Amino acid sequence: MLWVLYPLAGFVCGSIPFGLWIARARGVDIRAHGSGNIGATNVWRVLGRGPGMLCFTLDVLKGLVPSLGAGVLLGTIGLGGFQDFGPGDAPESRVWLHLGAGVAAILGHMFTPLAGFRGGKGVATAFGALLGVWPLMTCAVLLALGVWIVVFRVGRMVGIASVLAAVVVPLGVVGLGVIDESLRWRTPHLVVSMGLAAVVVWKHRGNIRRTVNGTEPRFEKKPKPGG
Repeated sequence: MLWVLYPLAGFVCGSIPFGLWIARARGVDIRAHGSGNIGATNVWRVLGRGPGMLCFTLDVLKGLVPSLGAGVLLGTIGLGGFQDFGPGDAPESRVWLHLGAGVAAILGHMFTPLAGFRGGKGVATAFGALLGVWPLMTCAVLLALGVWIVVFRVGRMVGIASVLAAVVVPLGVVGLGVIDESLRWRTPHLVVSMGLAAVVVWKHRGNIRRTVNGTEPRFEKKPKPGG
């Protein structure tokens, strides 16, 4: 039953279409504007910084809450590369279950039934889900966040910044184990980080294609009223 309940709880939490609801509260169907995406980037583009930041925060939380909750209930929080595992203590299956709850939340965001299975690209929710896998995945995703910020500030292209940040996550998981033996990765961490990176790249394939063609729009700040 646990293999059903944890992922199901994660999927339900992740499927809450905050972007759709935030825009609808302002009389806008976000799916009919901009990229048609219900994620924070499109909400920001269409409605401005305030709604965009609110959507981003809520999308992060809907990945963090099920992931962190599963880790606490399963007793896997604080176990980086299983260095604290004793005989029969917190077997690898628990870590798969912990990560599974976070992955299910990401899939819920991408394919939410409440928005006709047309969700977001999963970056903010993945960020939250990985933050909840302390400390190994948390450190890796914070490293990826740093890369995202640098790339975005240089190029002002959210899609490419997200793709590069996603690729950094599995590299960070491996690199942290090299730097600190206590953060030595195991199969669940590497498989999930690589799988999520592949999904993010696939979801942003249009952005990659437009960047190669030189047609990818840059994210510009909305001018202030009267400015």
